[in-house]
Amino acid sequence: MKLAKVVGNVVSTIKTPSHQNKKLMVVIPVDAQGKECGDAMIAIDHFHAGAGDYVLILEEGGSARDIIGDPSGAFDAVIAGIVDRLH
Repeated sequence: MKLAKVVGNVVSTIKTPSHQNKKLMVVIPVDAQGKECGDAMIAIDHFHAGAGDYVLILEEGGSARDIIGDPSGAFDAVIAGIVDRLH
């Protein structure tokens, strides 16, 4: 898992069938102090995160499919939880 910050959302009128009715968010990996430390990516949001939230990102296809509940979905990254605060 990676720590990341939500920086925006993605609007797409045409999606692969497994992405229909799923919320897509743009996230940037951050370190423990909240400093950006990686490239932006798109993650499926299953936990209703919003811009500015710190989240845990899971980038393992099988585990991402388990969280979403779609064993045949084309998922690379999913928001696996929302972080309350960083220390």
